[in-house]
Amino acid sequence: MDLLFFLGLALVLGFKHSYDADHLVAVSNLLVRSHDLRRTVLMSVSWAAGHMLTASGITVILFVFRESLLRGFLAAFEIIVGVMLVVIGVIGILWEFRVLQRVGLLHEHPHEHPAGEHAHPHFHLSRFGDHGTMFGIGVVHGLASNDELLILLVASFAIATIEGLVAGVVVFSFGVILGMILFGVGLNYPMLKWGDAKVRRVVSIVAAALSIAYGVLLLLGVEGINLIPIGG
Repeated sequence: MDLLFFLGLALVLGFKHSYDADHLVAVSNLLVRSHDLRRTVLMSVSWAAGHMLTASGITVILFVFRESLLRGFLAAFEIIVGVMLVVIGVIGILWEFRVLQRVGLLHEHPHEHPAGEHAHPHFHLSRFGDHGTMFGIGVVHGLASNDELLILLVASFAIATIEGLVAGVVVFSFGVILGMILFGVGLNYPMLKWGDAKVRRVVSIVAAALSIAYGVLLLLGVEGINLIPIGG
């Protein structure tokens, strides 16, 4: 297989993979609380970095050992993703109704900006803030739902070198980062430009509800939703 074609395939698969439904409903719950596009981009990159840390490692292991049983083992991580989505959604609902603020798990700091003063929420639960939370969510996502990486893995057998696979994974990762940044900016820009507090709250509650619903479906054994089906 031509290396250039392989790398092009890796980029497209990475971009597509970032739009898996479980990825979008999870990150939306944090991205809707971003108050500027720079913060949105950095949060998106944090998620992508965590995702590729685990997903790339798993892909290399599969390439080296050709261990088909590992795929069945990784399927168990869908349960972890389901639990995580429910937890994220519940936290989002509690945050919107200020329950977390009242019990002291979250506080807000006022900041001055050219447009005026507003408050940013901060969780006491995470010492690394929103970027650390997004990185952790990405790590969990990287353990499951990696159909595109498995396709890339099969394609890499034609190249038959670990170097070629690593190059493909790097390009795949760039595609994931690009896709998530575009989603994050697309989600936040309209609210930052035209939205008000009520609009943001509605979007936050909807994102939290979708996260809970999708997590419950995964826990009930329903197959994950792929918004851009392979071959569809």
